[in-house]
Amino acid sequence: MAKVAFLGLGVMGYPMAGHIAKAGHDVTVYNRTAAKAEKWVGEHGGSSASTPKEAARDCDFVFACVGNDDDLRSVVIGEDGALQSMKPGSVFIDNTTASADVARELAALAGKKGIGFLDAPVSGGQAGAENGVLTVMVGGDESTFGKAEPVIDCYARMIGLMGPTGSGQLAKMVNQICIAGLVQALSEGIHFAQNAGLDVEKLIGVLSKGAAGSWQMENRHKTMNDGHYEHGFAVDWMRKDLGICLAEANNNGSSLPVTALVDQFYKDVQKMGGRRWDTSSLLARLKAIS
Repeated sequence: MAKVAFLGLGVMGYPMAGHIAKAGHDVTVYNRTAAKAEKWVGEHGGSSASTPKEAARDCDFVFACVGNDDDLRSVVIGEDGALQSMKPGSVFIDNTTASADVARELAALAGKKGIGFLDAPVSGGQAGAENGVLTVMVGGDESTFGKAEPVIDCYARMIGLMGPTGSGQLAKMVNQICIAGLVQALSEGIHFAQNAGLDVEKLIGVLSKGAAGSWQMENRHKTMNDGHYEHGFAVDWMRKDLGICLAEANNNGSSLPVTALVDQFYKDVQKMGGRRWDTSSLLARLKAIS
């Protein structure tokens, strides 16, 4: 069993760290709000630390799941960042959805200290984290990946090495690009069905078994039909992710017209007061403008 640190106990990190502890690893957690770290220790054992530097000391693996590029830099290379105390031969695994550029930047700095680095963003949402069935897209070298994979597996259903550093983040961008268009289409479909007087439950029971079926259709159609959005992956987070996608597309010459349009639709949802609503709340926007 390994000595592990986990930095960031949000809706994803809290259960992910719990699965690592449940597997028998010795886990030390850090969270910006110390009370949440203490709550985690009360539920899962292990210990908490007051800084990332303290949490990472003598650890074999250090995981992070924080908000954005700047948050990530803070917990990795800040004055009290994890790289200040990590030992040579250890591995930093970043589960944050961030830019490919920051992954390459931090991997280079870690490498100078003899520390491995993997960018490993996840997909599956809060439910996937709580049930330990996330999909993990990893960027990094094969030897580092092989060392860390058994620990990552504690909270994953699927783990894939996508390529060199930054490839995990690029793969996550593709994931969010696909979801953005899909959720808008599903919202339009349900909106049309409701206005046409169709029984949405019966309709989805049929469509979900055909070519239109998707995870979003299976897992979000009921709450969408009921107009319930106080759950799931927040609109604010999706806009952050889509901003990363659009910036990278500008760099690599990709045209993302649907992604750019849906990003603006999410901006409308934010103006409606839905910053923390689930991404399926695109349907609420359609209802508001119809």
